[in-house]
Amino acid sequence: MTDALPPLLLQFAATVLLSFVLGLELHSYRRSQDEGIGFGTTRTLTLIGAIGFVLWLLDGVQANVGAPQVFLPPANGGMAAAVASDLLGTRGLYLAGLAVLAVWLAVDLWPRVARSTRAASQPADNGGALLPSLIALVAYALGPLVLTQPDWFVAAVMVVTILMLGEKPLIRRLSDAFPSAEGVTLAKFLIIAGLVLPLMPASPLPGLPTLSYQKVWLAVVAISGLSYLGYVAHRYIWPKAGTLVTGIIGGLYSSTAVTIVLGRESRTDAGIAAQAPAAIVVAIMMMYVRLLVLITLLGHLDAARALLLPFGTIVLGSGVVAFVLWRIGSRTAAQSASAVQLGPHNPLALPIALLFAALFIAFAAITQFITTHYGAGALKLLSLLVGFTDINPFILSLVATHGVVSPSLMVSAILVASVTNNLVNAGYALVLARQRAMVPVAGWFALCLVAALFWTGWL
Repeated sequence: MTDALPPLLLQFAATVLLSFVLGLELHSYRRSQDEGIGFGTTRTLTLIGAIGFVLWLLDGVQANVGAPQVFLPPANGGMAAAVASDLLGTRGLYLAGLAVLAVWLAVDLWPRVARSTRAASQPADNGGALLPSLIALVAYALGPLVLTQPDWFVAAVMVVTILMLGEKPLIRRLSDAFPSAEGVTLAKFLIIAGLVLPLMPASPLPGLPTLSYQKVWLAVVAISGLSYLGYVAHRYIWPKAGTLVTGIIGGLYSSTAVTIVLGRESRTDAGIAAQAPAAIVVAIMMMYVRLLVLITLLGHLDAARALLLPFGTIVLGSGVVAFVLWRIGSRTAAQSASAVQLGPHNPLALPIALLFAALFIAFAAITQFITTHYGAGALKLLSLLVGFTDINPFILSLVATHGVVSPSLMVSAILVASVTNNLVNAGYALVLARQRAMVPVAGWFALCLVAALFWTGWL
């Protein structure tokens, strides 16, 4: 039945429906803010979306009438003027409609901004006054988007617009808590991801034929970005998260940092001490999820599939252990109401990114040298020793330099290195907390290490 419908009718229906949804969301936003209906009702936005669709379509029909026209830029300059002339010739109706809409919005906006500015008891909120006008412009652009862009892009525009309307309290809270220093750090990340990464050559590093400059920097961008998401979530979205939530979110960017902080806080806060063992297990469990996501994002799907079984087994087992420890902790003492502060550690700082890149290359070179001159036995020993350091550069360099070691040896080395690191973190918690409640955590990851050594055949 749907296949028999004309595609143009489906596109028009989609434009009208999306404009209608925008109108509903704007209406709901105004009601939640105790505002009057004003400009931009559901009907108005629906008609604006339909008009934008029709005008864009009529321009396209006019452009196709007669012989096809080929635009050739003038040889003596004037490129901008020629492009503007061509655009006005092919999209004159749509641009005229946009100009009329802009004048209409300006006439409607000016009195509301003036009244808000003159009100002595209420400060001006020009951003809120602008919101209906911005939504109207989005509705007007929906027609061309539906007609010319893929469905996923139209959906992305709608999701962003609706989130901006529906999540005002969260956005306001994040804006108030976001310091200027974080904006500078984020700008640096955009530089290394959007500017430096495309400039990195695809040629291999000297002495490392399977590893290119581009691969190294892509790993830096991936792990920095994913770690920063967890950092921002805990520091600005859930700054007062409980102990268990701290383990879940903090484990996304640094399970070691979570372990050290919770171990230290357990000595002075009975509520944190009761839930810290479960939270540490959860943080370490999230490390495996983060590693799988990173390996997948970097395009090493074969390695991710090979690691899915051992990593998944550890995650499920850790989930059961964390649940048992959480139930025991809930009976021991009440959950602390105080926030767990993970400190100012910022995983997007440039020195940290450069250090990761250096360690990435160093571990790739060491792995190649050891496997070439000393064989698999030396790599097994290296995997155990790496557990006492940052395992991310070692693991990502190992999967990036595919072909240096066999797939089975690579999976075994990654598994042993990660479980060794877990046991080291549990040792940190045991030493810092100085409490018997941390003994089951160390015991569980000691058991995981023994099981991993047996599973890999290293024992």
